Amino acid sequence: MKTLNKDQRNALYRIIAAIVLLVVAWLLPLSGVWRLLVFLVPYLIVGGEVLVAACKNILRGQIFDEEFLMTIATLGALAIGEYPEAAAVMLFFQIGELFESIAVGKSRRSIAALMDIRPDTAVVLREGKEQTVSPEQVAVGESIVVKPGEKIPLDGIILEGATTVNTAALTGESLPQDKKVGERVLSGTVNLSGVITVKTDSSFGESTVSKVLELVENASSKKARVENFISRFARYYTPCVVAGAVLLAFVPPLLFGQAWSVWINRALIFLMVSCPCALVVSVPLSFFGGIGGASKEGILIKGASFMEVLSKADTFVFDKTGTLTEGNFTVTAIHPEKVSEDKLLDIAAAAESYSSHPIAESIVRAHGGHIDTACIGETTELSGMGIKTVIDGETIYIGNGKLMDSIGIAWHPCHLTGTAVHVADGKDYLGHIIIADIPKKDAKATLARLKALGVKKTVMLTGDTAAVGEAVAKELGVSEVHAGLLPDQKVEDVERLLTTSHGLAFVGDGINDAPVISRADVGIAMGALGSDAAIEAADVVLMDDKLSKLPRAIEISRKTMRIVKENIVFALAVKALVLLLGAVGIANMWTAVFADVGVLILAIINAMRALGVTKK
Repeated sequence: MKTLNKDQRNALYRIIAAIVLLVVAWLLPLSGVWRLLVFLVPYLIVGGEVLVAACKNILRGQIFDEEFLMTIATLGALAIGEYPEAAAVMLFFQIGELFESIAVGKSRRSIAALMDIRPDTAVVLREGKEQTVSPEQVAVGESIVVKPGEKIPLDGIILEGATTVNTAALTGESLPQDKKVGERVLSGTVNLSGVITVKTDSSFGESTVSKVLELVENASSKKARVENFISRFARYYTPCVVAGAVLLAFVPPLLFGQAWSVWINRALIFLMVSCPCALVVSVPLSFFGGIGGASKEGILIKGASFMEVLSKADTFVFDKTGTLTEGNFTVTAIHPEKVSEDKLLDIAAAAESYSSHPIAESIVRAHGGHIDTACIGETTELSGMGIKTVIDGETIYIGNGKLMDSIGIAWHPCHLTGTAVHVADGKDYLGHIIIADIPKKDAKATLARLKALGVKKTVMLTGDTAAVGEAVAKELGVSEVHAGLLPDQKVEDVERLLTTSHGLAFVGDGINDAPVISRADVGIAMGALGSDAAIEAADVVLMDDKLSKLPRAIEISRKTMRIVKENIVFALAVKALVLLLGAVGIANMWTAVFADVGVLILAIINAMRALGVTKK
């Protein structure tokens, strides 16, 4: 009872009162007008709102809706003396409405955990004093204070303090992240341990939390094709069955001299069964539940239409850098000659310590230790080849094969794929270090899982060299590689692949892949936490950097589509059967009640399964 809102509680009270009065009316030995009046009381208690709604809709020109069908069917039942049946139809209709309301409420509460990331207040520092204000009132560049246990209200950079942040509401991952001065924190995440001062770098309207909330709130507006089909189906289906009921009521008595009461009763049953509310309610509810279930895992699907496409996509196209690979250069191998591995790395790190080039930074990062810059002499950059420097009086050359050739050093290529950084001391070749962008830990398992799910083709698009692209593809199990591509060429490749696929999904980082993401049937941005471009461009957003969430998104989408199809087939099959049985006089009013309200309740219960997401 506590989980019900005020309207739901009132509906429950009316239903209970109607049940009690209906039982009393059944037990009383009344007949004639008194019997009508006794049954009319529970009928009006649960059906009064339906009658009023039907009248209002008729005045607006909305005739063929569920309230109209319920009103005509039950008034007809009263007219032919089926008093208990008329009251029971309204009773069960209201029970179905209550089930629907509770189901929708549960779906909304499933997203409420996500919606709960909206911060209520922000503590801003102004003139050295703390002021509690609405997050909307904090300007970009102001400093806010966030204490342990509080939600971070705005995106920004930590100025003071260090803490641990829980990002579960955005990413679906429960493992907290450590944050220190200079690092960025996002609105909607929870400060767990320390007091931090944050300099805001976006307004509340442009913050991560606002963009995520807007995305989820607008998801229901993008209907799947099956939803649009159901809406169109209901528009034509309802008038047709009303016309069928009229013919059923009048043709046999007028043309064949049949009893009016028999055929009017059959027509009323026909009307009762015809109400398409089980389809109209359960289909969008299933999608809403699926979107809510996905949001629990940090997978944001912008609408039912994208869920439908994702469920049947058979071609998945991936960007390489930052999607299948880490996106950072890493030392993957050290091959020394004449010196030890540690000595070779020491020399290379010292030589590269003044450079800001990504390759130089990766070597310094791999070294990890203290570099004595006092021993480093004059350093000269040799454009397109590398650098020349002096370390402890020795001339050191570090760079590519062209540099080694230019100084007459005998070198040899490496059998490993990656960028080779060669090191020479005077005229002696000391060895080489291999730098590569390594695959993500879960990339290979994810691609294997996609194939197990029936994905026919996986394609990698990269601007890198063919050798690097093919090596990564071979390691991960990608079936097709297109290398050396510019952004416009990636779009051309996707357009070509679209002609041979039954649904193409492009997976990228959402920042420099926006044109390709937009061109695909469904664009998926991963590792998009805090990325405005990703949230704007993509149809599906994986909020953290885990590629393994892609198969989960597909599984959730397919489960939702199965539930939708189950409800459609079940509802139509039961209604078709009872319509036929009612027309030939086998089905009675109670059977019609089950075919309408019973099917609605069962469809709603089935739709709620879409919310059930099992963590994997």
